[in-house]
Amino acid sequence: MARALRDAYGETLMALAAENDKVVALDADLASSTKSISIKKIDPNRFFDMGIAEADMIGHAAGFAASGYIPFVSSFAMFATGRCWEQIRNSVAYPRLNVKICATHAGISVGEDGVSHQATEDIAIMRAIPNMEIYVPCDAAETKALIRHVAETKTPCYVRMGRIAVEDVYPDDKEFDFTKINVLREGSKAVIFATGIMVQAALEAAERLDKEGMPITVVDVCAIKPCDEEGIVNLLQQHKIVFTAEEHSTIGGLGSLVCELAADKCPRKVIRIGLKDKYAESGNYKDLLKKYKLDADGVYDKIRRTFDKEEKEFRYMPFR
Repeated sequence: MARALRDAYGETLMALAAENDKVVALDADLASSTKSISIKKIDPNRFFDMGIAEADMIGHAAGFAASGYIPFVSSFAMFATGRCWEQIRNSVAYPRLNVKICATHAGISVGEDGVSHQATEDIAIMRAIPNMEIYVPCDAAETKALIRHVAETKTPCYVRMGRIAVEDVYPDDKEFDFTKINVLREGSKAVIFATGIMVQAALEAAERLDKEGMPITVVDVCAIKPCDEEGIVNLLQQHKIVFTAEEHSTIGGLGSLVCELAADKCPRKVIRIGLKDKYAESGNYKDLLKKYKLDADGVYDKIRRTFDKEEKEFRYMPFR
């Protein structure tokens, strides 16, 4: 069943507000889109529309957190991270305040809103901030469990969600451990670490490859920071061919994270699937994902061509 992560976020935020009167929500004039407005059904006095003033919203959230509340802050990912990065760094992360930045409409799947609204650098800029935890769920079940998880932590958190409805990966009753990666499919030929909507693309590509005799391991990496270093390194050790897939720049996101671990702990060549230091454009989200090879066909094609290249190089390798 296809469900939007922002809907799962709104439902869970509403449930948390009913359970805990310290939960409040702040939004920057986009509450109907981010679904943070759902908290008003529990208590209108715990919802604050800050207008188009994201930096001010972060300052207020810091004040709420310093006063013992659990503020959930929402806007589109482009504005929730980029427009108020300084305030996040200095007013939230530096004093390590308990603010939850839950942003929607991330990546190029925002579609027709265009480059000005397509956050493809947000993981990178948030990863660079000390004390900031970063999570990218892939489906509704993972989103619901994740929002409850971050509500229980005492640290600043960034949760990245998209706009579009996506197919379920997990059953609703799945129990999650966000300190661990989730291996969704096992194979001997290669491993692909994916995050967000690229998990579904990787699974579809893996199914096609398996039918062609090329089984690959598919891994859902929801927790970007802190990450399951031991789990990732263990899979690097088991596989010669390594891929990453993210609806984000290949600079600073999941691909960079896996490359850093490979450099530090298990040397591997890592093939990163994502936006290669470029902006996208305005258009239908399916067309954009296809053009920039961030759909299942694109993932399949990249892995298939890599296998073909490896086999060709092995075939013509001189004997010594």
